[in-house]
Amino acid sequence: MPTSQQELNWISKNLIEVLPAAVYVCNLEGVVVAFNRRATELWGRTPKPGDTDEKFCGSHKLYRSDGTYMPHVETPMEAVLRTGDAALDQEAIVEQPNGVRLVVLVNIAPLFNEGGKQIGAVNCFQDLSAQKQSEKDRESLREELRQSQKLEAMGQLVGGVAHDFNNLLTPIMGSLDLLCRRGLRDEREKRLIDGALQSAERAKTLVQRLLAFARRQPLQLHAISVGDLLTGLTDLISSMVGSRVKLTIDVAPNLSLANADANQLEMAVLNLCLNARDAMPNGGTIAVRLASEMITSGHRSNLPSGNYLYLSIEDTGTGMDEATMARALEPFYSTKEVGEGTGRGLSIVEGLVSQLGGALTLRSKLGSGTTIQIWLPVSAELIEADETSITVPPIKAVGTVLLVDDEDLVRVSTADMLTDSGFIVVEAASGAEALKILEQELHFDFLVTDYMMPKMTGLEVAGAFRQKHPASPVLLISGFAGADAISPNLSVLSKPFRQAELLASLVALEQK
Repeated sequence: MPTSQQELNWISKNLIEVLPAAVYVCNLEGVVVAFNRRATELWGRTPKPGDTDEKFCGSHKLYRSDGTYMPHVETPMEAVLRTGDAALDQEAIVEQPNGVRLVVLVNIAPLFNEGGKQIGAVNCFQDLSAQKQSEKDRESLREELRQSQKLEAMGQLVGGVAHDFNNLLTPIMGSLDLLCRRGLRDEREKRLIDGALQSAERAKTLVQRLLAFARRQPLQLHAISVGDLLTGLTDLISSMVGSRVKLTIDVAPNLSLANADANQLEMAVLNLCLNARDAMPNGGTIAVRLASEMITSGHRSNLPSGNYLYLSIEDTGTGMDEATMARALEPFYSTKEVGEGTGRGLSIVEGLVSQLGGALTLRSKLGSGTTIQIWLPVSAELIEADETSITVPPIKAVGTVLLVDDEDLVRVSTADMLTDSGFIVVEAASGAEALKILEQELHFDFLVTDYMMPKMTGLEVAGAFRQKHPASPVLLISGFAGADAISPNLSVLSKPFRQAELLASLVALEQK
């Protein structure tokens, strides 16, 4: 029995209802004669009898894939109704009445009767928003991976350079320090050596900044008062930013101590304030605030839940557009002209904060200034350590030291520092040579060994030494970050160091 027209209409209506795309059918006058539920969801309204395509879709805005507005007379549906040619696989953007934008794939085909005359068109819209978001997320992950690989490559390069540079600085600083301590004949000699020591200290700071940039600097973590640190920096920051910039520092009362490196944190704050000054060529305001914040799951910092110190540095400068914001923390990106500095202070600070177990985020809008937000972990200690004094208490019993370092200049300089303090020093130029010395059954009160050595590391030397002298302290010296993380049970002294720092490390070991 042939299918009736009523049955055909019922089949057509239910057929488009089960389709996964938004579908509606128009006659040649553009009147909507059929539609499915997904079409009403996509357009944001349900057509009434007699509604034209323009009226049905009038509650939305349609944009081309490049974001430019598409008037209704230029829509693919109008073109199909006018020409009879299909419009296939065209991407567009639909803005719903609530402002939500959806990326859609448009396919429109003309409808013909049995005589081949066009009687309308069928419009099929497929929502691609989820797919586009997935592609965007994947591209974001790929970009994060590329940046991570850049950082890792840079970290390896900078770490190697820092290791060699610190080995060069150690004998320079050690020798100059010994000359100062032994007394000089006239003021001119003293002035020359003091100047050389100051230059060496600046070179040491430069290496630390390079390692901070690569997120590999050895940190000296202590419980510090960030509020006191900011208060102490007020005059220095004021002089650096100049009289055209108003500086305010607001520290909340009764704050916990932070687990941080005071020197590195000072450098970070100064860096950020200088960036803020540079963003205000005609002057403005820098507001530094410090408070406590309890972080819970889902916080914008992505930090574990807990109590943190919250430090913000806000300026009223030029701000950043979205493109600059997206790249602001990249280590190789700078908006500064040649001669205006590297522009990489933000990347260095982000690396430091990350090493401290904290987080850094940005808020900025072009023409409305920038806010740097930093969260620092709270220290469990209640008493702030004294960071400034390097006075060395007398060592109870100077004794015999096995000194191991493959760099001749470093080893000789370190031996001179120890000998000058009353120690007897036995030197070894490699791990293998140290093992031969240990076989001689000599007694050693201390082992001082370089960490990074070819064939046999300082850790392996320390293991062999402790088998022979389990009660004698071990001190690792390293020109490269990482030894403290690899050997939590050993004390580490970072190169370059001066005599007072070396003796202070041995005193600390003796008192354990």
